[in-house]
Amino acid sequence: MHGAGDVRVGQAADPTIQAPTDAIVRTVRACVCGSDLHPYHSMPASEHGQSMGHELIGVVEETGSAVTSVRPGDFVVVPFAYSDNTCPICRDGFQTACPHGGFYATPDVPGLQAEYARIPQADGTLVVVPDVDPATADDALLASLLTLSDVYLTGYHAAFMGKVAPGKTVTVVGDGAVGLSAVLAARQLGAERIVLMGRHTDRTDLGRAFGATDVVAARGAEGVQEVLDLTGGEGAHVVLEAVGHMPAYEQSYGVVRAGGVISRVGVPQYEDAPVGFGSLFGKNVTLTGGPAPVRAYLEDAIGQVLRGEIDPGRVFDRVLPLDEAAEGYRAMDAREALKVMLRP
Repeated sequence: MHGAGDVRVGQAADPTIQAPTDAIVRTVRACVCGSDLHPYHSMPASEHGQSMGHELIGVVEETGSAVTSVRPGDFVVVPFAYSDNTCPICRDGFQTACPHGGFYATPDVPGLQAEYARIPQADGTLVVVPDVDPATADDALLASLLTLSDVYLTGYHAAFMGKVAPGKTVTVVGDGAVGLSAVLAARQLGAERIVLMGRHTDRTDLGRAFGATDVVAARGAEGVQEVLDLTGGEGAHVVLEAVGHMPAYEQSYGVVRAGGVISRVGVPQYEDAPVGFGSLFGKNVTLTGGPAPVRAYLEDAIGQVLRGEIDPGRVFDRVLPLDEAAEGYRAMDAREALKVMLRP
């Protein structure tokens, strides 16, 4: 990305092993994330640009001398953040805060919208998909596995941190791919009622298929009142905020029940948010959430996908070759596509 709205595809040097803990992975599928649209709207112009992408499934091509858990030929899911998965923070289940980890698409670690990628901390990061040959696997399976690198497990993290459980009423704010994933995850965790706040019928229809029991298209005060009306004036036990903009946060504290939880996984595009009497304090509301530690959930989620228990790959509604990535960004920004998959 060379600036707002300026995505280009070019040739880069093949990645190489730079540390004994690295691996090189050949891309099977990558994709564009909703969070990639934030710099697409606001990034200053840059002559050299910044490589993009943080979601990937692929095949291990080469490993550093210290890597023991994966080997060339393994089909793997690549979480959107790398981590050692052994330090105390990782053992607590917060791999996105690993002191030896980090994120892709930075000046030091290139992005994953590419034919090949260097993965630091490969032992702690990569998770093998057992008994699947990506060369013969069907597209639906590959799509669902790709969601485990970020989008589905980000939605799951929101539900997990919000303590979604049987008997709970959940409101999901946002009908993007993460919001729809949060609906599916809330259903998996046993939520009794799931209210999806979204205004795009094609998306909310998928939300209903994923388990939403109600859809509220209105926004702002009108939308808040509709959710309160649906819940007998009490609000939702758990609110999953999957947007990251202030109006979504304001809707969240407007519809949360007294004593409830707001779990945010939409990357905040603001620094200051109200937490006082009229927002959180007066209702004894808990605020939680953050970057999803995908690595903490991966083995279980891979098993669910392989057993056919979940099909989160339905959030992908367009597939493009990698050299048409710019069109993928445009289509998602214009809301012509929900989530775009890229194939090499």
